[in-house]
Amino acid sequence: MDRAVSLLKNKFLIAGVAFLVWMCFFDRYDLATQYGYQKERNKLEYEKEFYTTEVSNLEKSIKDAQYSPSEIQRIAREKYKMKKDNEDIYVISEVEAKN
Repeated sequence: MDRAVSLLKNKFLIAGVAFLVWMCFFDRYDLATQYGYQKERNKLEYEKEFYTTEVSNLEKSIKDAQYSPSEIQRIAREKYKMKKDNEDIYVISEVEAKN
């Protein structure tokens, strides 16, 4: 019991615990803030990876469209609904059901 009382009277221990509590909960960069920053950083890194792959896919599509006549024809048919003279095109679209 005397040992516990002497530890509680130790000014260095009290200062250390007070400093630790201050840094963990009341400081500008407390644990909750650091967790939020880390979560935001992970989200931004994921978005960066997504957009870099998206850019590389678009660059590849642009190169294909510039040099391949079959790719130009495919894009014209799919996106712009173009057709040849002897073809018929049927556009099927889904209708959302009302709840």
